[in-house]
Amino acid sequence: MKVCTDACVLGAWAADKIQQYDFIKDVLDIGCGTGLLSLMIAQKTNAHIDAVEINPGAASQAKENVFQSPWPQRIDIIQAPLQQFQPDKKYQLIISNPPFFEDDLRSGDENKNASKHDATLRFDELIFFIKEHLANDGHAIVLIPYQRTTYFSLLLKECNLFINEVLLLKQSPTHKYFRSILLFSNNNIQPTETNELVIHDRDRNYTEAFKELLSSYYLEL
Repeated sequence: MKVCTDACVLGAWAADKIQQYDFIKDVLDIGCGTGLLSLMIAQKTNAHIDAVEINPGAASQAKENVFQSPWPQRIDIIQAPLQQFQPDKKYQLIISNPPFFEDDLRSGDENKNASKHDATLRFDELIFFIKEHLANDGHAIVLIPYQRTTYFSLLLKECNLFINEVLLLKQSPTHKYFRSILLFSNNNIQPTETNELVIHDRDRNYTEAFKELLSSYYLEL
């Protein structure tokens, strides 16, 4: 299973948050790829997870990864565009690492484009879906590029959703922020809590904060 560091941070941070909310029984993973986030959440909780993925190859790999995991009975992989997915329940947690490089140069690989660009799922579509299917007391957690945080925040405001917590990611102390993880809900909790996570120190070693967050998932930490 191919993984990227920012997705691992998202999964670990979300799993830690879920453990604070013991009422969470149903989780939705939007754009699950090969199942990384679903598996990380399953490792830390007893929730049932629906995981939606548009790409047939990625969905097939996700099913295989789930089958080989200790939690095959708690994760359902649904191969479909989100626009065609109509769940019969609301979720206490919705998590997504959505396609987001809409303004970047596209590659010649359409599968890669679909996973990295928002041609298959725009931010406004994602937020509207979350609003419709999030339980009243539920939370959503989304990973986005830092430079699109203001735009995403405006879309949330239009849907009467409120950012409760923010985690800003840096590659190192000398780098600028490159990702934002937003936790939002139907509840306007003030003030918004904002923290940062630096992945590497100046010597390119993992920081203590990163190792503490990912120690349950990275065997070498």
